Amino acid sequence: MEIEENAALIVVDVQKGFESGSWGRRDNPEAEGNMAALIDRWQETGRPVVFVRHDSRQAGSPLAPGTEGNAFKDFVEERRGAGAGPEVLVTKTVNSAFYGEPDLDAWLKGAGIGQLVILGIQTNMCNETTARMGGNLGYDVLFPLDAMHTFDLAGPFGWARTAEELTRATAVSLHGGRFARVVTTEDVLEGTAA
Repeated sequence: MEIEENAALIVVDVQKGFESGSWGRRDNPEAEGNMAALIDRWQETGRPVVFVRHDSRQAGSPLAPGTEGNAFKDFVEERRGAGAGPEVLVTKTVNSAFYGEPDLDAWLKGAGIGQLVILGIQTNMCNETTARMGGNLGYDVLFPLDAMHTFDLAGPFGWARTAEELTRATAVSLHGGRFARVVTTEDVLEGTAA
C-alpha cells in the first residue's frame, strides 16, 4: 500500500472524557498503542497531522470545554507540536471533523493534500462520519480499524450492539460502500517505511 508523502493523519477526539466510564464497555484495548505508533510515524516523516477535539455543547458531557475530559489523552497531548511537518488543531461540536474550526477541507486543499488516514474515537461515530464526508469530498481515505475504538450501544426497538459488532458494521459500510479503504495499522506503517 502506498501512502502519499503529504497524506494527512486525522487524529479524532482522543480525549480524556472517553475514559470516564459513562460510555460503557469498549473494544480494542490495543487502539491507543496503534494510534501512538501512527502519530509517531507521521511526525518522524514530516507528514501533516490534524488533531481534532470535540467541544461538546451537551449539558453534563464529559467532553465539555473547561472540563478535564475535554483535554487530549496524555499520549496525544505530549506528541502535539513534536513533529517535523505541518500541524493543525480543529475543534468541532458535531460528528464530522469537516464541520469544525478552522475549515478542515480548506486547510487540506490549501496544502494540496488528497489522502487521509483517520484514527481515534469513536469508530462508528466521529471517525465514520469524518471518513464518509472525506470520501464524498473526493479524498482517498484510509481507515486503520485497529487504531480506534468504540463502545457498546443501545438503539431503537430494544436493539443493542456490542462495540465489536458496531466496528464490523462500520468497516463493512465504509469499505463496501467505497467511502474508505479499511486497513490495519501495520498496512499503513509498511506504506510509510523509508
